[in-house]
Amino acid sequence: MNLRVVVVTYNSAAVIERCLRSCAGWPVTVVDNGSTDGTSALVKNLALPHVALIENTANRGFAGGVNQAAALAQEEFLLSLNPDVELVSGLPPICDALKTAGCGIATGRLLGEDGRDQAGFAIRRFPTPASLAFEALGWNRIFPGNPVNRRYRYAGKDWDRPGEVEQPAGAFLAFRRALWAGLGGFDERFHPVWFEDVDFCKRASESGARIYYLPMVTARHTGGHSVRRMAWECREVAWYVSLLKYASKHFRPRGRRAVGAAVAVGSVFRALFFTARRRSVRPVAVYAEVFRLGV
Repeated sequence: MNLRVVVVTYNSAAVIERCLRSCAGWPVTVVDNGSTDGTSALVKNLALPHVALIENTANRGFAGGVNQAAALAQEEFLLSLNPDVELVSGLPPICDALKTAGCGIATGRLLGEDGRDQAGFAIRRFPTPASLAFEALGWNRIFPGNPVNRRYRYAGKDWDRPGEVEQPAGAFLAFRRALWAGLGGFDERFHPVWFEDVDFCKRASESGARIYYLPMVTARHTGGHSVRRMAWECREVAWYVSLLKYASKHFRPRGRRAVGAAVAVGSVFRALFFTARRRSVRPVAVYAEVFRLGV
């Protein structure tokens, strides 16, 4: 099958071996974004014949890593796979779907370590100003059953049924290389991570490409491995930067302002919460920066 797996790593030594071994039979490109935990050395020592390694001296971000591998690939199809994802079933149905007319992106079924569907993460609808405002305010976490959040996270979806969806997670995202090229690749301004996959799927959908979910293709996903290696302060600010970047790119000015206001208001409550929880004033400085981004 004419497909190449792309795995972007950042301090992923603890999980990368299982991921790569599960991809046996498929060519894989690992793009290491300046890991300091020996990820590159481990990949080299494994000496797996189906794996090629690109070593970056700095963190180019998830979008940059995928673009780097995609630009060198010769295969017709590419599968972006997080390093903490382990394939359980074969990939031929993904290839078959991408061969059908109109299909530009396909994904499979992501299961957690408990064997349950990663509902709410694996597939979502495209964000609206309301859904991102609810995220920024923390309402989706406090009141997960609210109608905005239920729609955003496909609540009630039958995970056994294949069909068209809106936005699969970049953790398990297959796409036509021609589509990637036509869209100008992933937007590297979403750095180092978050919302680059949402943006890519949104632009693909607007171009007329269809996006399919195939539950017969399954993978196990630990979740959040690389981002947990980021410093908490950097992680918090980066998430809001990417969220606001998406809002600015895809929403009208009124929607962007609403999301920014929600970010600003939510940052005040988060500063109070994390100051008490961490018994430190450091969160005040972090969320002051988030507040500035929102306004």
